[in-house]
Amino acid sequence: MAFVDPEDSKIITLARSARARNEAREGAAVRDETGRTYAATNVELAALRLSAVQAAVAMAVSGGARSLEAAALVTSGEGPSAEDRAVVEELGAKAFFVADPAGTLRD
Repeated sequence: MAFVDPEDSKIITLARSARARNEAREGAAVRDETGRTYAATNVELAALRLSAVQAAVAMAVSGGARSLEAAALVTSGEGPSAEDRAVVEELGAKAFFVADPAGTLRD
Protein backbone atom coordinates (compact mmCIF):
# COMPACT_ATOMS: atom_id res chain seq x y z
CA MET A 1 0.00 0.00 0.00
CA ALA A 2 1.20 3.50 -0.77
CA PHE A 3 2.19 5.84 2.03
CA VAL A 4 -0.77 7.70 3.51
CA ASP A 5 -0.15 10.96 5.36
CA PRO A 6 -1.20 10.81 9.05
CA GLU A 7 -3.87 13.48 8.46
CA ASP A 8 -5.31 11.43 5.60
CA SER A 9 -5.18 8.30 7.72
CA LYS A 10 -7.22 10.19 10.32
CA ILE A 11 -10.13 10.86 7.96
CA ILE A 12 -10.12 7.22 6.81
CA THR A 13 -10.34 6.17 10.48
CA LEU A 14 -13.14 8.70 11.11
CA ALA A 15 -15.09 7.34 8.14
CA ARG A 16 -14.62 3.75 9.36
CA SER A 17 -15.73 4.71 12.87
CA ALA A 18 -18.86 6.54 11.70
CA ARG A 19 -19.86 3.56 9.55
CA ALA A 20 -19.28 1.04 12.34
CA ARG A 21 -20.96 3.14 15.05
CA ASN A 22 -24.18 3.49 13.06
CA GLU A 23 -23.96 0.10 11.33
CA ALA A 24 -24.38 2.06 8.11
CA ARG A 25 -23.70 1.00 4.54
CA GLU A 26 -21.18 3.84 4.05
CA GLY A 27 -19.07 6.13 6.18
CA ALA A 28 -17.28 9.23 4.96
CA ALA A 29 -15.12 12.00 6.33
CA VAL A 30 -13.77 15.21 4.86
CA ARG A 31 -11.09 17.69 5.93
CA ASP A 32 -11.61 21.35 5.12
CA GLU A 33 -9.07 24.06 4.30
CA THR A 34 -8.56 24.87 8.00
CA GLY A 35 -7.99 21.24 9.01
CA ARG A 36 -11.41 20.70 10.57
CA THR A 37 -12.90 17.27 9.97
CA TYR A 38 -16.48 16.16 9.46
CA ALA A 39 -17.72 12.56 9.48
CA ALA A 40 -21.07 11.17 8.41
CA THR A 41 -22.89 8.08 7.22
CA ASN A 42 -25.36 7.59 4.41
CA VAL A 43 -28.89 8.84 5.17
CA GLU A 44 -31.79 6.71 3.94
CA LEU A 45 -35.10 8.19 5.01
CA ALA A 46 -38.35 8.10 3.08
CA ALA A 47 -38.04 11.83 2.33
CA LEU A 48 -34.24 12.22 2.21
CA ARG A 49 -31.45 10.17 0.68
CA LEU A 50 -27.81 11.25 0.90
CA SER A 51 -24.64 9.31 0.38
CA ALA A 52 -22.14 9.44 3.23
CA VAL A 53 -19.91 11.74 1.15
CA GLN A 54 -22.79 14.10 0.43
CA ALA A 55 -23.73 14.19 4.13
CA ALA A 56 -20.13 14.89 5.24
CA VAL A 57 -19.72 17.62 2.62
CA ALA A 58 -23.06 19.19 3.63
CA MET A 59 -21.88 19.26 7.25
CA ALA A 60 -18.60 20.90 6.23
CA VAL A 61 -20.27 23.55 4.07
CA SER A 62 -22.88 24.21 6.78
CA GLY A 63 -19.98 24.66 9.21
CA GLY A 64 -18.39 27.33 7.02
CA ALA A 65 -15.94 25.32 4.90
CA ARG A 66 -15.11 26.94 1.59
CA SER A 67 -12.93 24.16 0.24
CA LEU A 68 -11.77 20.65 1.06
CA GLU A 69 -8.27 19.27 1.31
CA ALA A 70 -9.28 15.60 1.28
CA ALA A 71 -12.17 13.16 1.50
CA ALA A 72 -12.50 9.51 2.45
CA LEU A 73 -15.23 6.97 1.78
CA VAL A 74 -15.47 3.59 3.50
CA THR A 75 -17.84 1.12 1.90
CA SER A 76 -18.19 -2.59 1.22
CA GLY A 77 -20.15 -1.78 -1.93
CA GLU A 78 -19.37 0.03 -5.10
CA GLY A 79 -18.32 3.59 -4.87
CA PRO A 80 -17.81 6.38 -4.98
CA SER A 81 -20.63 7.46 -7.23
CA ALA A 82 -20.21 10.08 -9.94
CA GLU A 83 -22.13 12.50 -7.69
CA ASP A 84 -19.73 11.85 -4.80
CA ARG A 85 -16.73 12.51 -7.02
CA ALA A 86 -18.35 15.66 -8.41
CA VAL A 87 -19.07 17.24 -5.02
CA VAL A 88 -15.55 16.49 -3.75
CA GLU A 89 -14.02 17.91 -6.94
CA GLU A 90 -16.27 20.99 -6.79
CA LEU A 91 -14.75 21.89 -3.43
CA GLY A 92 -11.21 21.34 -4.72
CA ALA A 93 -10.12 18.30 -2.72
CA LYS A 94 -6.75 17.07 -3.92
CA ALA A 95 -7.24 13.57 -2.50
CA PHE A 96 -10.21 11.20 -2.37
CA PHE A 97 -9.52 7.93 -0.56
CA VAL A 98 -11.81 4.91 -0.91
CA ALA A 99 -11.40 1.99 1.47
CA ASP A 100 -13.17 -1.18 2.46
CA PRO A 101 -14.57 -1.59 6.00
CA ALA A 102 -11.19 -2.88 7.24
CA GLY A 103 -9.53 0.31 6.04
CA THR A 104 -7.72 -1.22 3.09
CA LEU A 105 -7.44 1.36 0.34
CA ARG A 106 -8.77 0.59 -3.11
CA ASP A 107 -6.89 1.62 -6.22
